Amino acid sequence: MRFFYITFFVLFSIFVSAEVKNDNTVSTNSGIVEGRLKKGIIFWEDIPYAQPPVGELRWKAPRDIQSNDAKIYPKDNNFCIQKNSNLGGTAQFSDRKISGSEDCLYLDIFAPKKKSESLLPVMFWIHGGGNTSGLKDLYDFSKMVKNHNVIVVRINYRLGPFGWFTHPAIQNLQNGIDKTSNFGTLDIVSALKWVNINIHRFGGNPNNITIFGESAGGHNVYSLMVNDQAKGLFQKAISMSGYTTSISVEDSYKPLETSSIYNQSSWNIVNKITNNKQDILKTEDVRKILYSMSSDNFFGYYVDRKSYEEIPLLTADGIVIPKIGLKDALSNKEYVNNLPIISGSNRDEVKLWLATATYFVDLDYSFLGSILRIPKVVLKDEDAFEAFNFYRSQAWKIRGVDDPIDGFLDIGIEDVYAYRFDWDDHRKLLIADFKKLIGAAHATEIPILTGNSLLVGGYPLSGLIYPNGVSKKFTSKNMMKYWTNFAKYGEPGKSTNNIQWKRYDKENKSFLIIDSKKNLKMDKESYSLKSLSTKLFNDSRVNDLEKCVILLQMFTFVGNDIYDENIKEYPGKCDRKESEKFLIDNASFIEY
Repeated sequence: MRFFYITFFVLFSIFVSAEVKNDNTVSTNSGIVEGRLKKGIIFWEDIPYAQPPVGELRWKAPRDIQSNDAKIYPKDNNFCIQKNSNLGGTAQFSDRKISGSEDCLYLDIFAPKKKSESLLPVMFWIHGGGNTSGLKDLYDFSKMVKNHNVIVVRINYRLGPFGWFTHPAIQNLQNGIDKTSNFGTLDIVSALKWVNINIHRFGGNPNNITIFGESAGGHNVYSLMVNDQAKGLFQKAISMSGYTTSISVEDSYKPLETSSIYNQSSWNIVNKITNNKQDILKTEDVRKILYSMSSDNFFGYYVDRKSYEEIPLLTADGIVIPKIGLKDALSNKEYVNNLPIISGSNRDEVKLWLATATYFVDLDYSFLGSILRIPKVVLKDEDAFEAFNFYRSQAWKIRGVDDPIDGFLDIGIEDVYAYRFDWDDHRKLLIADFKKLIGAAHATEIPILTGNSLLVGGYPLSGLIYPNGVSKKFTSKNMMKYWTNFAKYGEPGKSTNNIQWKRYDKENKSFLIIDSKKNLKMDKESYSLKSLSTKLFNDSRVNDLEKCVILLQMFTFVGNDIYDENIKEYPGKCDRKESEKFLIDNASFIEY
């Protein structure tokens, strides 16, 4: 009997100590992962949510992982293959021209340190980067999780021609869901399925999932809203600076007319790979060539494209994205679920790009700038700079926010909220007036939402753009509050100074201005592409050719090409080819 008690005590002690030691260890259907304490939260990283899409799984829908007893360990430089860049966030990890891996389908989970008696709302983050760059590891949601008692999941997904690719050698020799062109979209769906199955083990509620993302991430949020495979996997959605571009299967493969994607269509790329022999090769032989290429070798054909040349991405294939295209599907009750949504854009969206264009800026390496490793940035024509920004950013709001949510209201979705991010309290120093140069540019809201200004690159840039102070603290605190309230309750509620974020009003196009305390308010405006075009016609800040270039960008960016049907509303005269030549001739950018 004594031996029994001693044995029991020893076993019990081992069991208890193991429980204490591995309190944050979770068994999932893809392996066993151990969480670690980080910044007051628990963090589980690099959990595989699907089999690596390598070998024969390249250009196929993601496959479920077969084993659930493998130990999961953190990975170095865990992101999908892409062109290395500062803007994409990969330059800090590699100095190669091409970086990342095809084996990249992983996710991370942030959860509060203090255990909750009830399952917590889950916020599922989809990173941006044009669906050609970006990685989950850039985004630290520790502060949001710690202060607002939610769980955040962030993911990687296949990018560029590994995520979206159309060619007969692929689709014509595959069956079922594998016949899609939208593998990256299905990666996100696969991650959502994984979260639905496993998130309760981490304290999350699988019946209360909010998807949210910025730029391409916001675009992917829209895509999931019309995707059959994603239905029922999330209950709320937030699109931040999203857009509605999609292309036909035919244009993705071999456009009939010259366009921004013509040189990067799969037909052109494969023609280069096969030395102009693809028309005489058997489809099976082309397939063998594509599958036998290393990821770097294949991706190398896409790396050295011009800034105005695009890669065909989201495809209206009738399998993952409806044949009618993303924009039209978003206003069709047949495709869109009735669920609460927030959609918004930034007041100065395009300053992120204008501030790097040599047409608008010059660099002056002053003594102070040399010490700080930041040159003085000089605007060549401030009026033209501001005009280009105003019209193109307004067009982004119309096409990426107003049009989609007007469509939501038309099909009976009532819980719709709109915003415009205006916060721009940046520093003004000898090296640059960041308030003027950057303003409320594309992606500048993310550090405010996460409370982590290191996202923009750390010292010295983060300190220059995001100085500590009451303004930043207030805006960050309330943006987090609105977002997490929406995740918890389906409505963003009130700010700390009692500003109620009201539903979108289609008649007035009412929206919340997200800004410092004195400027946080509900507002309204009624711009249309037609009224914006008329305003541009009378704007003396830009010349006639610049006006036509702005119109070309307004009608061909942030959505499908609608130039022909809208240019006729412009009071002046424009030659599209002349405007396109202007963009090509002035496509030089500065790498800061």
